[in-house]
Amino acid sequence: MVIIPVQTGLTLAPAIVVLLILAVAIITVYSSVEIVNAYEKRALTVLGDYRQLLEPGISFVPPFVNNTYPFDMRTQTLDVPRQEAITRDNSPVTADAVVYIKVMDAKKAFLEVEDYTRAVSNLAQTTLRAVLGDMDLDDTLSKRQEINGRIRKELDEPTDEWGIRVESVEVREVNPSPDVQQAMEQQTSAERSRRAMILEAQGERRSAVESAEGQKQSNIIRAQGEKQSQVLEAQGDAVSTVLRAKSAESMGERAVIEQGMETLESIGQGESTTFVLPQELSSMLGRYGKHLTGSDVREDGQDLESLDFDDETRELIGLDDIDEILNEIDEDAELDVDEMEQEAEAIKTGEATDEIQDPDDVISEVDQSSEDSTDSTVAAGTSDADNREFESETN
Repeated sequence: MVIIPVQTGLTLAPAIVVLLILAVAIITVYSSVEIVNAYEKRALTVLGDYRQLLEPGISFVPPFVNNTYPFDMRTQTLDVPRQEAITRDNSPVTADAVVYIKVMDAKKAFLEVEDYTRAVSNLAQTTLRAVLGDMDLDDTLSKRQEINGRIRKELDEPTDEWGIRVESVEVREVNPSPDVQQAMEQQTSAERSRRAMILEAQGERRSAVESAEGQKQSNIIRAQGEKQSQVLEAQGDAVSTVLRAKSAESMGERAVIEQGMETLESIGQGESTTFVLPQELSSMLGRYGKHLTGSDVREDGQDLESLDFDDETRELIGLDDIDEILNEIDEDAELDVDEMEQEAEAIKTGEATDEIQDPDDVISEVDQSSEDSTDSTVAAGTSDADNREFESETN
């Protein structure tokens, strides 16, 4: 009864040993194989001694006595916590940033610094406060690129020793204190109100100038029209006057001729056979024939049109100069509509502001002209008084 359990135990011992050896072998293989991802490298130490960097893929290392430390070779993002700083003009501000870094030398990152991410973050915080403290408030709000460049430049030198490259630094927010923000809002509101008042005043002045210019052009056109009408009316009166004079002269000559013909008729009815005829019989007969035909006849036999006048009459009433006068009036009164529209458009868009005279200058010129005319009037009055006094003394 006692021998049977002893034989069973002896048969199980080899199986346990085999299992132990197999387990040790599996653990040894697992410990000696290191799989490195494609985006990282690993630092290998054996018994605390640095050996090498393991590249991506499968690597075999001494089992049980090795340690590996992974390093991500991709670009990493580090958030810089919000920092408080005092600017050069003693204005409190708060700012935060983002730093983009990349491990360039994993050996230096392993041997030269304990935790490169924490080291870079702390260095970025102190550098951010230093840069903000060296700038004015307005510069911190407007010169983001300059702040980014200065922080990156300050981080480059120490991080190079750690095998880290700072690829970019971006300041996300720079906020002044609430009191400063309220003062800035009030300043901005006042500036906008001032600009609005200036623009409104300029608009009213431009409108007044345009209205005055339009009135001026209207007056010019009206004056040119009145001038043309007066000239034409005067020419018409002159032509009418000459025509009336010609008509009166013709009627008087007709009366003389008719009286002469009646006289000749009475002479012909007499009993006497001897007649004494006037010396200008041929002239009278010619004028009689002219009145019978109803048209004027020149000495060369050519008929005259009813609107023709002799040279002296045409020069007297200025018939030859009517077309020239009308052309001059048309040239003076003609206005380039397109040019006026372009000038008005330029005034509206502000491109012709240099041609618009300042109303203050216009008022000053008018006042100066009034003073000069007053001085001239006073001087003239004084001169007349002196002349009258001199004449009285002479008398």
